[in-house]
Amino acid sequence: MAQEFTINSTAIESKINQLLPSQGGFGAGVDFSASTMVIPIVDLTETAEGSDVRQDLQTALSHTGITTYSIANATTTVLNTTGYFRFFGNAQINTTSVTSNINIVLNDGATSKSIYFLQGISGSANTFVTENFDFIVYLRAGDSVIISTTSTLTRVNGSFRQIADIDGNLVNP
Repeated sequence: MAQEFTINSTAIESKINQLLPSQGGFGAGVDFSASTMVIPIVDLTETAEGSDVRQDLQTALSHTGITTYSIANATTTVLNTTGYFRFFGNAQINTTSVTSNINIVLNDGATSKSIYFLQGISGSANTFVTENFDFIVYLRAGDSVIISTTSTLTRVNGSFRQIADIDGNLVNP
């Protein structure tokens, strides 16, 4: 037998007002009640929409789902769309000068923060450095990913793919 009881919680009331604005919230003299009866809820939304893909498969790369880039001796904005993106590639420096470097930054329109930096090695003839990178970036409106290479002996090649929109809704390949 189910048991009914009244709940007096401003936190629960606030959450219901947020999640169900069409209900008009709680009026004066109206109590929120609960029951000890367990009612199972099965959410089939993803399957019904056809978006029920395993997480590892959801992050797969596809020919139409990726954008490639190749930057040498330039500063280029490679990404400025809102959302979550897998950003990956390879950075290469063939130099003996510490003034040759590669910098990948997140920029909000006013300031930049470095998320990857590779600098040339001084003192060795024909030094070749190569590194792979693979990370997830989140871009809000006005944010961008900028790649800067400082000489003809530096190069960044790679791709990016949107994995979720700005609200976190997954984007299939």
